[in-house]
Amino acid sequence: MSIKVSTEDGVLSLTLNRPDKKNALNKQMYQQLVQQLQQAAQDDAVNVVLLQGSAECFSSGNDLADFLQSGELNDTHPTVMFLYEMAKFPKPVVAAVAGLAIGIGTTVLLHCDLVYSTADCRFQLPFTQLGLCPEAGSSLLLPLLIGHQRASSLLLLSEAIDGNEAWRIGLVNQLVAKEEVLEFALNKARKLAALPTDAVQSSKKLMKTGSAVQQTIALELVDFSRLLQGPDCQRVIQQFFRG
Repeated sequence: MSIKVSTEDGVLSLTLNRPDKKNALNKQMYQQLVQQLQQAAQDDAVNVVLLQGSAECFSSGNDLADFLQSGELNDTHPTVMFLYEMAKFPKPVVAAVAGLAIGIGTTVLLHCDLVYSTADCRFQLPFTQLGLCPEAGSSLLLPLLIGHQRASSLLLLSEAIDGNEAWRIGLVNQLVAKEEVLEFALNKARKLAALPTDAVQSSKKLMKTGSAVQQTIALELVDFSRLLQGPDCQRVIQQFFRG
């Protein structure tokens, strides 16, 4: 299974499990994630979701070949459905991040409530390098989180940062040793799951009230879809597949 699923102590763990592709997300994985999030939103036995890869790699982003074959970026596209599910998910989401966090591997963290990372983790949003624009609401959420200038370094210049810098600018909550990060995040998720459920979920809802995240995702998709068919992106894609 490309997504490992387990539930214990009120925590639903969703583990990206495609190590041969550095946990690059494909259509099937997005479909699994959407299904699990939809079920978890309605399941009283689930209080918290833990999203993680391995201690070696969180995610290298989208599987490009699979993504290009997945059809129009509309509301039925698995990737788009995942973005909206994350944006509206009512329960806390904890993330454990190590190795690579590229593209969606970083933008998904903006929808998580607690993020724990290794110091040597590499975060990068290479959208402009690919001839594309931000996605997942990151054009709104990232400037709100770290400020416009810092966000411009990541979103316009596509500059990579490590875990130390991600912690310094507030993208992650805490740095944890590589061999401990998965267990550490799980323990934080268990701690959160043990708190009064209504109070925790009401608090999350209040913090997210008034945000225009879903509207921003929709606006981003318009430009993303246009740019995906544009000459700059097509040139990068051709170079990628030529090796």
